[in-house]
Amino acid sequence: MHFKNIIFDLGGILLNIDYHATINAFKKLGVTQFETFFTQAKQNHLFDRLDKGDVTPDEFRGQLRELSNLDLTDEQIDDAWNAMLFDFPKEKIHLLEHTRKNYRTFLLSNTNAIHYPAYIHDLHKAHGYKGLGELFEQQYLSFEIGMRKPDVEIFEHVLRENGLKASETLFFDDTRQHVEGAKKAGLYAYWVDLEKEDVSEFFKGGKLREYFLQKLQSR
Repeated sequence: MHFKNIIFDLGGILLNIDYHATINAFKKLGVTQFETFFTQAKQNHLFDRLDKGDVTPDEFRGQLRELSNLDLTDEQIDDAWNAMLFDFPKEKIHLLEHTRKNYRTFLLSNTNAIHYPAYIHDLHKAHGYKGLGELFEQQYLSFEIGMRKPDVEIFEHVLRENGLKASETLFFDDTRQHVEGAKKAGLYAYWVDLEKEDVSEFFKGGKLREYFLQKLQSR
């Protein structure tokens, strides 16, 4: 099992997030039913469309007001929506800096035009990087390319555009259905159980550890 390419998910894998923080923030605003149409595993089509760039931030805010039947301000919506975003741990930045010396590395994230400027601001403030693209060969953000995980087409797009072989490519994600989508595209894919694991544990000096490769092979 020899990998030349590694694709990383963003939220949960590299960026600390907590979906419950957003759910609770909206509840405080009076959107008591928010968790019925948004979770990590499943969400209302409005959120999918925001991820794919099919609706603008303004359209998203307007439709969220209709769903909630509340006259919320743009700032209230953005603050609650971004509440899930925490920090980029220093060890994750170091992981990316070292890993790219040994592998072709890529970012593949379901994200949106409201979240993006918030976590990029924090990345620059904490670590000095002006954008995530500085840490990868290429970044693929769902709202920019009009595709999202777990659809097979987004994985095939990354492979095709960069001339990657699926059999030489490993994908890390903390959402099971995204991992299954990657496997359908022929990639090796590993679901990181964040309650028990941290992706940094699988690397040493920017290279995959032997015990992780054995663990992956035994699945």
